Amino acid sequence: MQQSSESMYQGRRLPRPDEEVTDQGLGFDLATLMRRRQLLRAFGAGAAVLGIAACTREPATPATPAPPATGAPSAAPASSPAAAGIRIPEETQGPFPGDGSNGPDVLERSGVVRSDVRASLDGSGPVPGVALALELTVSDLATGGGPLTGAAVYIWQCDRDGRYSMYSDGVTRQTFLRGVQIVDRAGKVRFTSVFPGCYPGRWPHVHFEVYPDRAGITDHTAVIATSQLAFPQGVCEEAYAQPGYRESAANLAGVTLDTDMVFRDDHAVTQMATVTGDAVQGYAASLAVHVDTRR
Repeated sequence: MQQSSESMYQGRRLPRPDEEVTDQGLGFDLATLMRRRQLLRAFGAGAAVLGIAACTREPATPATPAPPATGAPSAAPASSPAAAGIRIPEETQGPFPGDGSNGPDVLERSGVVRSDVRASLDGSGPVPGVALALELTVSDLATGGGPLTGAAVYIWQCDRDGRYSMYSDGVTRQTFLRGVQIVDRAGKVRFTSVFPGCYPGRWPHVHFEVYPDRAGITDHTAVIATSQLAFPQGVCEEAYAQPGYRESAANLAGVTLDTDMVFRDDHAVTQMATVTGDAVQGYAASLAVHVDTRR
């Protein structure tokens, strides 16, 4: 270090102005060390305060997802409850489950374990509508969020006219838009379907039940979780602009996530699908489904 021609250093007088700063004596060195420690303490305390302030901010209120661009996802941020591993809400089966709990039972029928659910099990169909590829990733909070491999997932939904097979007038003998898939090693099940319609009073959705395994689907009391998947508003509006969905477009205008009987509790924050694609080429929708086999 070069000699200093100044008689001051950091606001303090140098005991030996003709010597280097490092040769000012033990007393000067100790005072310099104490000052540095004080500065470090102050910096550390400030950083801790900033960290605490960041951690204690109120979480932002989830907003209804905006319409996705073509091929771009419409999804909740990584900090959302779904990404954080919050258990999927338990929801009503609704009046059209077809699982034997209120009469009709598709889960007893041969061929119900299938990926493409557009046709009925007797081969009639498929039902028309905007193409939809649906993927659910099922994890078990009881094992720290590991995949629930081997579990069975049953989905059912309405067609573009709002009809449920096995229940609605004219389709009571049909079994379209119902099917089961087995969770693979990555925790995933995949279905080929059509974009569901919107009927009065309900936000567009797909129902699903999670069973412990393939053998368990014939016992509706063995269900691990029953819930529903919702679709972003912009995606629904785009889909309902397509031929055949005119009535759904009108019904969507009369319902919101605030008024929907299922999703109004939390605006479907853990049930809102991530959607890519468009209404012409078709959509791909995905949802993380966190269940807890301890409950």
